[in-house]
Amino acid sequence: MELEYLVENNKYKNINEILSLEFKISTRLKNKLIKKGMIFLNGSVVDTRSNINIGDKLVIDFNYNEDNSNIVPKEIPLDIVYEDDWLLVVNKPSGIAIHPSILHFDNSLSNGIRYYFDKIGLKKKIRPVNRLDTDTSGLVIFAKCEYIQESLNFQMKDNTFKKEYICLCSGLFDKKEGTINLPIARKEGSIIERCIDENGKKAITHYKVLKEFKDYSLVLCKLETGRTHQIRLHMASTHHPILGDTLYGTSSSLISRQALHSYKMKFVHPITKKELELTANLPQDIKIFVK
Repeated sequence: MELEYLVENNKYKNINEILSLEFKISTRLKNKLIKKGMIFLNGSVVDTRSNINIGDKLVIDFNYNEDNSNIVPKEIPLDIVYEDDWLLVVNKPSGIAIHPSILHFDNSLSNGIRYYFDKIGLKKKIRPVNRLDTDTSGLVIFAKCEYIQESLNFQMKDNTFKKEYICLCSGLFDKKEGTINLPIARKEGSIIERCIDENGKKAITHYKVLKEFKDYSLVLCKLETGRTHQIRLHMASTHHPILGDTLYGTSSSLISRQALHSYKMKFVHPITKKELELTANLPQDIKIFVK
């Protein structure tokens, strides 16, 4: 895993400007790369203060091992949607947490990724780029190095990383397409639940009804922001909570979890600079209703 930059003009004065402006590498990561001696100019180790000349070749090497012993490896079936040298995207089933915890010490998705990294000989920390609730299924990205994690997080903040979800909602919508712009905050007295609050953080969800059934609707949601529980809370605010969402709605005899699936992602690959569009097949418990 290497970044290469050939100096062809006087656009940048030194290596620090290349790392900061061309690659948008954080100060923290730059310092780590300097400490590890992983920045090379024409084959020699340098720091970011070194000047550059036209024709110089700069290489930033991320092929260093990291301690990932905080995650216990556990063989878990992985539905790999996309993989290259820099990132791994999986279709997460419902009922599995992304991070280890007291309740999920060795059976989280991260445990399965650690096992897979060991299998392919990749000694890197486990870095999920996006988060999904335990009972939400769909696409999860794991960065294979810190640079990819930083780059994709920057795209999320810059709103160039697009996420689409499919969900089943209670009832039939009067307005079949629209935008929900309601700020979200943590609910007082709870570490889990969120609420609509005028003093909360900006949260925007675009929705479109794809199909209607007798008393529920198949809905596509496009996120403009990525707040915790955003879709679940926004759908509940329309009086059409997601089926099976016991936190913001009620349980359902039709499905044993909230019927929410991270369906599609579009982002610019930090290395190839090409747009990557990925989709995850619907899980069986949602697909059965669509059919």
